[in-house]
Amino acid sequence: MPRDAGGGAVLVARAPTEPTLTGRASLNAVQSLLDYGAKLVVGLVVTPIVVAGLGRSLFGVWEMLNRLVSYMSAADGRPTEALRLIVSSRQEADDAALQRRAVGAALLIWVLFLPLIAAVGTILIWIAPTITHVPPELRTGVRGVTALLLLSFFLTLVAGVPESVLRGMNLGYRRMGLQASLNLVGGLLTVLAVRSGLGLLGLGGAQVGVAIMTGVLFWLLAGRYVHWFGVARPRRADVTPLLSMSAWLTLGEAVAKLLLACDVIILGWVVSPAVVTTYVLTGYAARTALGIHVFAAGAAMPGLGGLIGRGEQDRAAAVRAELLTLSWLFATTVGVTVLCWNRSFLGLWVGREHYGGRWLDLLIILTMVQTVFIRTDAYVIDAALRPRPRVLAGAVAALVTIGLALPLTRAFGAVGLCVGLLGGRAVQSIAYPLLVRDALGRRALRPGGTVRLAAAMTLLFVAAAWLGQHLRAANWLVWGTGVALTTGVAFVAALLTGPSAAGRRMVLARLAAVAPALRRGER
Repeated sequence: MPRDAGGGAVLVARAPTEPTLTGRASLNAVQSLLDYGAKLVVGLVVTPIVVAGLGRSLFGVWEMLNRLVSYMSAADGRPTEALRLIVSSRQEADDAALQRRAVGAALLIWVLFLPLIAAVGTILIWIAPTITHVPPELRTGVRGVTALLLLSFFLTLVAGVPESVLRGMNLGYRRMGLQASLNLVGGLLTVLAVRSGLGLLGLGGAQVGVAIMTGVLFWLLAGRYVHWFGVARPRRADVTPLLSMSAWLTLGEAVAKLLLACDVIILGWVVSPAVVTTYVLTGYAARTALGIHVFAAGAAMPGLGGLIGRGEQDRAAAVRAELLTLSWLFATTVGVTVLCWNRSFLGLWVGREHYGGRWLDLLIILTMVQTVFIRTDAYVIDAALRPRPRVLAGAVAALVTIGLALPLTRAFGAVGLCVGLLGGRAVQSIAYPLLVRDALGRRALRPGGTVRLAAAMTLLFVAAAWLGQHLRAANWLVWGTGVALTTGVAFVAALLTGPSAAGRRMVLARLAAVAPALRRGER
């Protein structure tokens, strides 16, 4: 122990340790899951109220409008996403002015894209009634709701700047609880709008209110936890790489929307908004699970981007292989659980008449599994700052998807739509692993045992689909107990039948390391 000049002991305060990569990834995942859990709870409570308040057809219109406005993200230039990737690759850089100029460059690019945002928004407002097939008396109201959703989207872009900085610096966990609270506020505003009889316009107004609060709070949060956060006038050298990245990310976002948000638009346009309601509600559990995976996998991306930025390709390839194994285990466990209990869930939640049938249920789960692996590799490609080939492969996939989905939806409805989605996205399933190999080296090929993993998933899904048509839950307690037991059994069965012995050891080691990592990260 250190002593002073007189020989007395001196107590030295221990400097707080910085969280490790695993610690930060774990904290980011917990933060994201907490926020998403709040969103899930709000959705479970609020959705039946909205369906009852609006009716089946108007609820379908509301879903279509939300998907339609989501296409706007392909017109904003994606400067905040490019900012996140640039900041992530410069985490170790000790140059506050450089980072502030990157923020200034992102805002400049956003301003340059404002005319395009306004033009696309005007077109969406005009065509919204036609796409949703609403009667003449609702056309003005639908255009008004679309305008409110566009305003909410615009405000969300402002909040995206500080959020991107936090995530790029691997400090996304500093938002712990904030987004969850905002989700709860949004749910309360939505219920008030429906109960007050404000209809679709009230729902749009609730979205605007939440967007304003989110923007203000995120700017304050970034200023507190990122010492260099601010805006500086960018130089040409700051704008050029960010603009190039933004351009490709914009094209990538347009492709992603065609691939991931076109389902509801195609179904509502070709068939009817009422069928959209059945499709959306049947796929609610699968989409919820997909969202959990997006947040959990995304939590590891800042650390992975740092590894790639330092040239540690072998470590990055090993992390990617672990992510794929964990993603398979997650998708298999969730898929089995949903197939067993989705019919009972919908019966208790909104009414069994909204269940789309076992074939639609199974196909939705398969599209969820496919999307899990596509998005995992897409994150890796973007972390390597190589969006161009990903966008080109996605564009081909989008053309194939639309070409298959339109005729199949006309012929077979929602089931045909899912088959078209699976067929079109197969282009990405083939191309993305090859692109990852180019970025990280040959070690980045998919881990061995792919046939074994596919066979194990197939057998478990077939068994779960059969059980799901015979299981019935009389109340929420029975359903919750059944879901918990099924999840545990499915996890163990998947772990034993799918990964290799080395893969199982890795999974158990990662799970065992989460709690200590969280404790170290919180110090």
